[in-house]
Amino acid sequence: DSSYHEGQETGQGMVPIGRPFAGSCLYVLDAALALVAPGVKGELCIGGPGVARGYLGLPQLSAEKFVRDPYSQSAGGRLYRTGDLARIRADGVIELVGRADNQIKLRGFRIELGEIETALLQIAGIRQAVVNVYESQVGE
Repeated sequence: DSSYHEGQETGQGMVPIGRPFAGSCLYVLDAALALVAPGVKGELCIGGPGVARGYLGLPQLSAEKFVRDPYSQSAGGRLYRTGDLARIRADGVIELVGRADNQIKLRGFRIELGEIETALLQIAGIRQAVVNVYESQVGE
């Protein structure tokens, strides 16, 4: 975990992730890794000593997701590019507003919809596949 949130929300549909734990840094950045202004949507990036060096056995993906932290005072500081889209509210709380890709989080598990689509296309007779998630009941 990198953040916490305490408080009552008004049910406006945005998911607050709050503020970073001590030792962690949360940034909302544009494509060039520059800080965005409060209220502006950008990618959520995590910094601090708890950030891993990369994914085991996946050097190409590691190079894409684990990048040099331009805001770190430590030599070798790294940022993890989460792929989550977020914005900073006027009160300083960060809230999630979506994803930059087709990955979803369902009941706490990160799922790549494209991987499911690829598996479906391996079945004889299937020429196209699209995977989507929907709520059968609000809040489910």
